[in-house]
Parts: sequence; C-alpha cells; structure tokens
Amino acid sequence: MHKYIFLFFLLISNIGIAQELNCTVSVVAQQTGNDNNQVFKTLERQLNEFINNTQWTDKKYKTQERINCSMVINVQSYNNDAFSATLQVQSSRPVFGSTYSTPVYTFNDKDFQFRYLEFQNLVFNDNQFESNLISVLTFHIYMMLGMDADTFDANGGDEYFRQAQTIVNYSAGTGGPGWKLEDGLQSRFAFIDNMLSPTYKEFRSSMYTYHRNGLDLMFKDVKTGKQEVSKSILDLQKMHGRRPNSFLMRVFFDSKANEITSIFSGGPSVQISSLVNALNKIAPIHGSKWKKIKF
Repeated sequence: MHKYIFLFFLLISNIGIAQELNCTVSVVAQQTGNDNNQVFKTLERQLNEFINNTQWTDKKYKTQERINCSMVINVQSYNNDAFSATLQVQSSRPVFGSTYSTPVYTFNDKDFQFRYLEFQNLVFNDNQFESNLISVLTFHIYMMLGMDADTFDANGGDEYFRQAQTIVNYSAGTGGPGWKLEDGLQSRFAFIDNMLSPTYKEFRSSMYTYHRNGLDLMFKDVKTGKQEVSKSILDLQKMHGRRPNSFLMRVFFDSKANEITSIFSGGPSVQISSLVNALNKIAPIHGSKWKKIKF
C-alpha cells in the first residue's frame, strides 16, 4: 500500500515540471557535398536530446504549455571539428481559445562558427563559457523564452533576457563572430542590447498588446482584438521615430508580416487607413503585403 501511495505522489510531483521546449533541431549539410556523413546525424540527435531534455528555467510547464520551436543548422563547410554554418530559429505560441499558433520569434543567425567532435558531451553553464556551439544555441533559447513570456505578461521576459545577456558577455572573449559591438547592427550583441534598452521599449510593450490584448481576445470579440493588434503596431511608430529601420523592427515583421496581412484582410471591418500608413512607413520592405489589406 505504501508503495502505491509513493508512486501516486511521484506522478503528481512530475505533473507540470516538463521541460520548457518542444524543439525540432535539423542539421542540413548538403552544401558540404558530404551530407551523409554520420557526424551530422549524431550532432542532430545529440542537440535534440540536449535542448528538449534540459530544464532551462525554474518554472513549471505542463506538457501542452511547452514552446514549439525549430532550429535549422545549415552547415556550409567543415574541416575536422571546425564547422561553419547558419542557424534559422523559429518559435510560436498558441492563441487562446483556438487551434491557431502564432509566430513569435524568427531569427536567421548568419555567423555560426563552432567546433564539435562526434559524441562530445554537451554541457550548459549559465555563468561560464563552454563552447560556441552551446553559447549560440542557448542564447537563442533564452531569447525565445523571453519573447514568449513577454506575450503573456508585460515585460515578463526580463529574467530570460538577462540570461541571454550574460551568455553574450561571457562569450565575447572567445573570438567568435556575433558577440561584440563591432560585429554589426544585426549581431547577437546588438539584438539583446536593443531588447533591454529603453530606446526600444515599445517593441516589448507591443509584443504584449499584440498577443495578450489582441490575438487572445479574438476568440470572444474579433473586432476589439483586431483594434488592439492595430494599436500595438501604431505604437511601434514611436520607436521608429527614435531609431528608423531598427533591427528589432525587422525581427518583429519577419515574424508577423503575413499574419498581419491575414488579420486585416477579412472579418469584421475596423479603421485601417492609419494602420496601413504606419505599416508602409515602419516596414516598407513588406509593402506588397500591405497592399492586400483592403475592405
């Protein structure tokens, strides 16, 4: 009897402590001309196990609450244990009251250089550099966690963004690309620096308004939800006024351009002239999409 009681409480204690991510990692190596090499398959398997079996926060996640995401490592060349690649990262989160998942994080990391020996141990240390492979992946993991949290609570991603910044700080001395100020306006350094800067505060407040007050409301009041989505985009004009063509604006619309077009191309009519003017001003690269927003 005591054994069954113990097993019952063991099962109860495990409810809600699942890892945070439901991540699919793919290693694509066609550009190397040797994509059947076993090392790529081993790397892919190890990374899937490492990312999905590690607990990244002290929060309790139910299985259905895990963040759906993907990472595609496109290996361009390798020599022994030295790899040159790009990394495409995407994440989404469910919209309340629906079966729809909305894209939250889209990032194409073009400066992914790392060393890997087949079957090497993959270890993450939150305060110490282990390898560029681990640093780059965990940086994006904490950026995904932070942006996801920001969509549920205003500035809810603070602790995750601080961890991402810590990873940038201790990785800057490795000599790898993407970790320093001089690595450009679209580097990992620039990304987290902008995210935590008051200069770009509307990015995070708009992420919350767009998702929590906008999309999540549409299940019961589509028109009001659309108006809140519009408001979140109009608020981005303030950020654009201080820093035109910012990297964070690109990050936002890389994820949201198609969705915004879909939201405002049907359903209950809302006032769109100010919205379309703002979209053409702050994200002109997507102008062909904004032309589809008509009533």
